[in-house]
Amino acid sequence: MSSGFSSGFDGTLTPGPRRAVIAVDLMRAYFDDASPLCLPSSSCLDGAAAVLAAARAAGYPVFHTVVRFDDAAHGGVFLRKVPALQLLIRPAPDGGVPPLGELMPDVAPLEGETVLVKQSASAFFGTDLAALLHEAEVDTVIIIGVSTSGCVRATAVDAIQHDFVPIVVRDAVGDRDDAVQRATLYDLQAKYAEVVGLDELTW
Repeated sequence: MSSGFSSGFDGTLTPGPRRAVIAVDLMRAYFDDASPLCLPSSSCLDGAAAVLAAARAAGYPVFHTVVRFDDAAHGGVFLRKVPALQLLIRPAPDGGVPPLGELMPDVAPLEGETVLVKQSASAFFGTDLAALLHEAEVDTVIIIGVSTSGCVRATAVDAIQHDFVPIVVRDAVGDRDDAVQRATLYDLQAKYAEVVGLDELTW
């Protein structure tokens, strides 16, 4: 860590025994070449799949998020700021899933796992996630998904604000640019989360 973060930003969070995984927005929109949101690499999917497999084997709860809008008005200011998110508007007023809003098969939810629909960056904002985690007596959340600088970061910040220990798995998150990825993980480690590699996770 550089001298700018050498004093006062050196705390360490210890994961507790009651953990859950939050898989953030692992939708086709970020991995389909036809999508304007497509990331340059899909390597984070392998890491995410590995985290999910280990969490399930350990018996930890898994929560998935997707972004979905009923119409343009439902997206509000966020949709105006990021017009590409219009591809996540439902195809019909009576429901349905936009094709690019589907979760990727390798990281799809298993029966009984919760899928939360959100309209904002954080997995906590406007959802029941905090209540569900408290109900399950979770103390630590392992965060995977996309994008690192957007919804992953927002989820980690909200997690610590809800008094959960956030663990961000660097091999299981992805972003549009490597420099953005590295800068975001650096900042998360300094202020809001523990950033770890797959080989550092203990179950």
